[in-house]
Amino acid sequence: MSDLFEQLEKYADSDYYPFHMPGHKRNVAGKCGSALEAAYGIDITEIDGFDNLHQAQGILQRAQQDAAKLYGAEETFFLVNGSTCGILSAIFAVTQRGDRLLAARNCHRSVYYAVYLQELQVSYLYPDVVKEYGIADAVTPGEVELLLKEQPDIAAVIITSPTYEGVISDIGKIADITHRYGKPLIVDEAHGAHFGFHEAFPENAVRQGADIVIHSVHKTLPAMTQTSLLHVSGKLVNRERLKRYLKVFQTSSPSYVLMASIDSCMNLMKREGRQLLEQLLNHRSSFAKEVAECRYLEIMDKKSAFGCCMRAMDPIKVVISIKNGELTGQQLYDILRERYHLQLEMAAGSYVLAMLSPMDGPDGLERLAGALLEIDGEITAAATDEQEESTLMPLETMMPIAKAIALSDEKGYDYIPVREAQGRTSAEFINLYPPGIPITVPGEKIDGSTVKAIDFYLRTGLCVQGVQDGMLKVLGSVNESKKNVE
Repeated sequence: MSDLFEQLEKYADSDYYPFHMPGHKRNVAGKCGSALEAAYGIDITEIDGFDNLHQAQGILQRAQQDAAKLYGAEETFFLVNGSTCGILSAIFAVTQRGDRLLAARNCHRSVYYAVYLQELQVSYLYPDVVKEYGIADAVTPGEVELLLKEQPDIAAVIITSPTYEGVISDIGKIADITHRYGKPLIVDEAHGAHFGFHEAFPENAVRQGADIVIHSVHKTLPAMTQTSLLHVSGKLVNRERLKRYLKVFQTSSPSYVLMASIDSCMNLMKREGRQLLEQLLNHRSSFAKEVAECRYLEIMDKKSAFGCCMRAMDPIKVVISIKNGELTGQQLYDILRERYHLQLEMAAGSYVLAMLSPMDGPDGLERLAGALLEIDGEITAAATDEQEESTLMPLETMMPIAKAIALSDEKGYDYIPVREAQGRTSAEFINLYPPGIPITVPGEKIDGSTVKAIDFYLRTGLCVQGVQDGMLKVLGSVNESKKNVE
C-alpha cells in the first residue's frame, strides 16, 4: 500500500472533524452508492500532514520522488488534469510566444491548443502511412534532423510515441539529434507508461534521453482516469517556467483520491510490474494463435503491417483489421459491443482497437477470440474500390492557427457542407475522437482528399468532432486570400 493512500485511510478512520472543504465532509453514509462512499472517505483538501501538490515538501514530494526514481527522471510531477495539462505546460515551458515548434502531424490535439494559445509557428513532421491500415508509421530520426538543419529557428521538438495504435519511434536516436542541435525533445508517451518494466517492451522515453516525457498512467496501467505523470531531465528545460505553467494549467484543488491512485499504481508496478506484464504477454500470445485462422479479420503485428520485423510495436495494442470483407470498422465495433458485450477502445474506417493492460486476465481475451472467430465465419468477401483516405498528408498552411481563429472570431465564418469545402480554409479543429488527432486545424486549406476522408468517416458512422450534421466551419470568403499569411 502506498504511503499516501495509507495516510488517507488513517485520517478517514480518525476522529478529526473536517471544518474544511470538500462539502461532503466525509459523511455520506447511506446517501450514495457504496462504491462512491469509499472514495468520499479519503477525499480531502490540502490540510496539515498532507502536503500541497503545487509546493510539495512532504508526503507528495516523496511520492513524486519515488515515481521519478522508478522511471529514471530527475524530477517527476503528478498530474490530475490528465496528460493534456502536461503537454500544455511542457510546450509553454520550452517556447516563447511566437516561437517555432517542430511537431509530428499525428500529435494529440492538446499540442495544437498549445500552438494556438502560445501563438506559435509550427513545422510538421509527417510520418509515412501504413497503407493497409491507414495508420501513422514511426517518426524517423532522419526527418527530424533534416528539418532542424533547414529551420534553425525551431525552439523545441514534440513527437508522439507510441502512437494510439502502438507504433514506436526510435526515441534514443531522435533525442541524440535534437540535443546535437541544442533543442529540447518532448515525448508524448501517454500510451507508454508501462514501458521499461519488461524486456519485451522498449525502455521508456525518459531513460532514452527525452527532456520532458508525459505518461497517462490511467491509459495502460491500473490508475484512475485523469491521472498522469510529467517527467523532466537535463539542462535544456527551465524548471521554474515548467513549474509555473503546471500551476497555470493544473487545478489549484488537486484530488487526493487521484493522487493516491497514482502513488498506489507506482507501488504496484515497482513490486509486480514485470510479473503482471509477463502474464499479459502470455495471454496475448495465446489470443493471437487462436485468431490466426480468421479469413477476413487480421491482428496487426510488425510483419503484417510493415512486411518485415524492423518496426517496434506495442503488444498492449490489439489492432483488428478487416481484410477484403463486407464489414467496416464501425460495424465490427458495434457487433462486438451489442452481441458479445465487448466494449473496444475505438473504431476506424477499416479496423478496431482493443487496449490491454496488466490487469487483463485470460477470460476477456478468450471471449474476444471466440467472438472474432464467430464473426469471421459469417463474413463474406466484398470487392470495393473505396479506400480509407489518409488524413496525414500535408495540407497547405494559409495562416497560423491563432490567426485563423482570430479571423473567425472577428470577421465570422461560413458554415458549409463537407462536400463543398475543397479549397476553403478551415476555421475549426476537425478530428476523429478517439484518438483526437486533428484531420485539419484552423488555417489549413482543405483539399479533395481531406473532403473524401471526412465524408467516408461520416458515412461509416465514426465520431468526427468539429463537424455538425455534415457541416463544418471555414473562413469567410473575404478572409481566404494569401494576404493573411504571416
